[in-house]
Formats: sequence, C-alpha cells, structure tokens
Amino acid sequence: MKLFSALYEKTMRWSKHPHAPKYLSAMSFAESSFFPIPPDVMLMPMSLATPQKAFYFAWLTTLFSVLGGVLGYVIGYWAMDLLLPVIESIGYGDKMQRVEAFFAEYGVWIIFMAGFSPVPYKLFTITAGASSMALLPFIIASFIGRGARFFLVAGIMKWGGQKMEATIRKWVDWLGWVFVALITGYIAFKVYFS
Repeated sequence: MKLFSALYEKTMRWSKHPHAPKYLSAMSFAESSFFPIPPDVMLMPMSLATPQKAFYFAWLTTLFSVLGGVLGYVIGYWAMDLLLPVIESIGYGDKMQRVEAFFAEYGVWIIFMAGFSPVPYKLFTITAGASSMALLPFIIASFIGRGARFFLVAGIMKWGGQKMEATIRKWVDWLGWVFVALITGYIAFKVYFS
C-alpha cells in the first residue's frame, strides 16, 4: 500500500510553495507557546526540497521559535493561575511539575536543553515566565538551543541532499508503516501498563 508515498509527494510539493516560509515561521512561533506540532516537520522537507535555502529556513525557524517562546514566557508570567486547570485537564499537570523541578535544579541551562531536545518546548517557556526567570538569559538560552537544533536539522537535509531524498523516496512507505507500528505499540504499552 503506497499511502505514505502519496503523502510524501504532496509534502514535497507544499514545501516548494511560495508561501511555505511564512507558514514555517507561523508554525515555529505557535509551537513555542501553544501549538503541539514541532516545526521540524516543515523544516525538513523544505530544506530537502530546496537545499540552497536550508540555512535560511533554519534561521526563520529559530527566530520565530524564540519570538514564540517569549509569548510563552509572557503567558506563563501573566496567566499561569488561569492556565493551570487547563494544563491539568489535558494531562500536562505532572509534566509541568517535572519541568518546575528541572528549573529548580538546572536554572537557565534547562532552557538550552529544552530548546535543543524534542520535549514540548512550550512547557519550558510557560514555566520560565511563571517562575519569573530573568528574560534576557531566557532569550539567549532559547536562541542557542533552538538555533543549534534547527541548524542541525537543516544541515543534515542540505548535506544529505538529493541522495537522502532519493533514499527517503524509495523507503518512505516502509518507514511510514514502521512509524505507525511503533506508535501503535507505544499506545498499547501505555494502555496496558497504566
């Protein structure tokens, strides 16, 4: 079944759309404060489809992610009391407590680590504001962490280029079904052991 091949072809066409950089910027901004999907899902195909612009796309992603992080900081600073019931109702209450413990232990370094890692960055931006972390170190750590991640992703796509794109195209259906199997297994594991 070639379901993922068709999706891959559409994604590659969309990544070449003239407005794709605007959509990437908007997604990067939103993901840092409230949107659940990381911008890597747009950055990767855009960098693969147009390798000569990969670092430009990484720059846009970094800049707008940090700006979105500042929005997350402001949300945490001004509205944490209002947001706490919502955060707990969507199942992020325990994650938020872990993030607060990380802040107490690691300080500004946790922002750098969260910016680079695949964990939901928005939890850290909101918690930084709620804990009244100094804004300038927050912005600097966010810029370094997010920049390192997005430039790494763009660099891999740029240097892998056509060879990587040909390999992905060849194996996309198998990779897609393996990914579906992994997610299904993870969900089954969580349901069974919860």
